[in-house]
Amino acid sequence: MSPRRIPAPVLDLLLVGLSLLDAATKLDDHGPLAAASAVVAALALFLRRRHPLPVLLVTLPAAPLEGVRVPALVALYMLASHSRRRAVLVATAVVLAASLAYHYDLPSQLDNPGHLMQFGNTLALAAAAVFFGQLVQTRRDLSLRLAEIGEVREHERLLIAQTILAKERTHLAREMHDVVSHQVSLIAVRAGALQVCTRDPTVKEAAATIRLLSVQTLDELRHMVSVLRASGSLPTELTPQPTLAELTLLVASSGVQATLDLDPSDDLPPPIQRAIYRTVQEALTNVRKHAPGANTTIQIHRADHTVVTTVTNTAPTRPALALPSAQHGLIGLHQRAETLGGQLRAGPMPDGGYRLHLVLPVTKS
Repeated sequence: MSPRRIPAPVLDLLLVGLSLLDAATKLDDHGPLAAASAVVAALALFLRRRHPLPVLLVTLPAAPLEGVRVPALVALYMLASHSRRRAVLVATAVVLAASLAYHYDLPSQLDNPGHLMQFGNTLALAAAAVFFGQLVQTRRDLSLRLAEIGEVREHERLLIAQTILAKERTHLAREMHDVVSHQVSLIAVRAGALQVCTRDPTVKEAAATIRLLSVQTLDELRHMVSVLRASGSLPTELTPQPTLAELTLLVASSGVQATLDLDPSDDLPPPIQRAIYRTVQEALTNVRKHAPGANTTIQIHRADHTVVTTVTNTAPTRPALALPSAQHGLIGLHQRAETLGGQLRAGPMPDGGYRLHLVLPVTKS
C-alpha cells in the first residue's frame, strides 16, 4: 500500500511511534531533558500539516541528539511540500544540517575525513527532504492543473453541445416555418374554399372543422417557432434541402394561380437554389394568406454575376382568411439574402398587389 492511501491519522501514529521508539533506544544516557525534548519533537508531528514551520522550529532543539533525527526531517519535508518560499527552505535546511551535525564536533575535528563525510551525509539528508517535499508539491500542482484542464475541456464540450443544440433548434424552426406551416396553411385555404363552395351541410361542417383545426395548428406552430428561434443561433440549412428542379411541383401544389418563368439554372450553387426556393415558397404562402384569388408571376433570371428572383401578385379578389402570422417569413428571407451577400426588397404596389425582389450574387467557378 502506498503512503498516499494510508489514512492520515494512521500515518501520524506511525511516524510519532517510530520517532519515540528511535529516541527510546538511543537516549538512555542523555538525561530527562533530552528525553523530554525528544518526546515534544515526536508529538509535534501531529500538527505538521497545519503548522509546518512552527513544528520544524520545535523539532530543531532535539535534532542534535543522536537518534532524534526523524521528527526534524519529517517536519522539513512537510514544510518543503507546502511552502513556495525558496529562501526559507534553504535557510531551514542549512540550520537543520548544522543541528544534525552538532554531535560530530566538526570544528575541532576538521582533520578527520570520516567526520567530514558524515557531515556531508547530513547535508544530503536535509537537501533530500527539501527536494522530495518540492517534488511532491510539484506533483500536486500538476494534478490540479490537469484537473483544471479537464474541467475546461468538459466546459468547452458542453458549450459546443449547447451551440449545436441551438443551431438544431434554429434549423427546426426554419423547417417548421418553411415546410409544415406551408402545408398547414394550404390545408386551411382549401378547407375555407370548400366551406364556401359546398352546399352539403355535412361537408360544410367538416370543412369548417378542418379549417378551424388548421388555424389552431398554425397558431401553435407560430408559438413554437418563436421559442425555437429565441433559443437558436444564426440560421443554417438542414439536409436534404430542395432545389430549383422542385419549383414546378411547388407552384403546381400551392393552390395559387401562378406562372413560373425559370431560366435553366441547374448549375447554381446549392445555397443559392435553396434560398430561391424558400423565397418563392414564402411568397406563395403569403399570397394564399393575404391575397386569395390573386394572379402571381414568378420570374427567375440570371444577369451577369447575379440571379434575380421576382414574385409579383395582383390585388386579391376575395376576402383574406384570418390566419395567424408571426412575421418570421420575411425576416428569415432577409437573413438568407444577407448571409449569401444578396439583397431582398418587398412591398406593396400601387394597384394593390405585392412584389418581392431577390438579388443574389453568383460567383463563377
